[in-house]
Amino acid sequence: MGRRGNRDSIGIERYRAILIAASIALVALGIAAYWYLVPRPRTVLTTLPAVPVSVAATTRQNVPVYLTGLGAVQASLTVGIRPQVDGTLQEVLFTEGQDVKKGDVLARIDPRLFEAALEQASAKKAQDAALLVAAAKDLVRFKTLVQTSAQTQQNVDLQQAKVDQLKASIAADEAAIDTAQTQLDYTSIRAPSDGRIGIRQIDPGNVVHVSDAQPIVTLMRIRPSAVLFTLPARSLDDVRSALTRGPVEVVAFDQDNRHALSTGKLLLVDNAVDQATDTMRLKAIFANDDERLWPGEFVNARLSLKTLSDALVIPSTAVQRGPQGLFAWIVTSKDTAEPRPITVGSTTGDLTVITSGLSDGERVVTDGQFKLKRDARVQVRATPPSSPISEGAR
Repeated sequence: MGRRGNRDSIGIERYRAILIAASIALVALGIAAYWYLVPRPRTVLTTLPAVPVSVAATTRQNVPVYLTGLGAVQASLTVGIRPQVDGTLQEVLFTEGQDVKKGDVLARIDPRLFEAALEQASAKKAQDAALLVAAAKDLVRFKTLVQTSAQTQQNVDLQQAKVDQLKASIAADEAAIDTAQTQLDYTSIRAPSDGRIGIRQIDPGNVVHVSDAQPIVTLMRIRPSAVLFTLPARSLDDVRSALTRGPVEVVAFDQDNRHALSTGKLLLVDNAVDQATDTMRLKAIFANDDERLWPGEFVNARLSLKTLSDALVIPSTAVQRGPQGLFAWIVTSKDTAEPRPITVGSTTGDLTVITSGLSDGERVVTDGQFKLKRDARVQVRATPPSSPISEGAR
């Protein structure tokens, strides 16, 4: 019995060993199958392809500082040509769109009634002048006769009063003649200034009145012309400081802000800030000899404030905005990307002034930023040389 029990325990131990070995073999086989058959993600960063980007180096330049506002062109003089007397518009002597000189006759009103009034006033003066001559002679005779007691002093005084009255009547007649002459002169409507005639509003044959709201035509002087534009009120101190240093240049650009139309000088800053919009109005004057500025046209007025000397600048496309504020992607010496917080100043053309965050010669990414991550490898694409600041600021 003892030997048989030993043989049974030895068999059980062998069975267990065989079972354990078979289990280990199955586990090893499963691990090998998973390793070779199941695909695994690549987690090594260096295996990712480089991100193609365009870069530009930070540089130092003299940067002009501008303020730009939307404005409208105004003629330096606008006059509605209206009659100064009532009457029938007899003839129009101008052509629409014509350039005229100061004093040119533009239209005429029927003068016959005014000529008659002038003749009547002249005749009244002649009548009073004749009466004055007779009264003056009677006064001389009365003064002689009073010495011989043939006339009383009372009659002499009455005759003197009559002479004085006639002299006053003649003075009134002369004033009436001047009035009638002025009314007659007003029948010839003349240009009050050099300028260009617009579209005629009233045709010959119509009766015109001094009280008419509509003018016969509008005269505008467009050489020189002005531009009235607005800027934020916070720029008031900067503009006033620029004016104290001398004339402030203003360049008028077209509505697309691409082509310069004319260059002029800032004339004035309005005497009050518009509280409703928190803006201020400014007026610039332009010689406009080539007539590229036209009254009523909308333009972009660019005012030159000052020039920053030796300022650090980068292309504006390199400036990015994130949750923590403004930043720029820089390319390190190992050709990897790194975000860098920056502080910016003014923007001129396609360049932005950097006040902190970057140093001279650093490479900033100008295109391809949306694919970048910190420490991502980059491949710099060849780009054409950027335009100088002077071209971008024109």
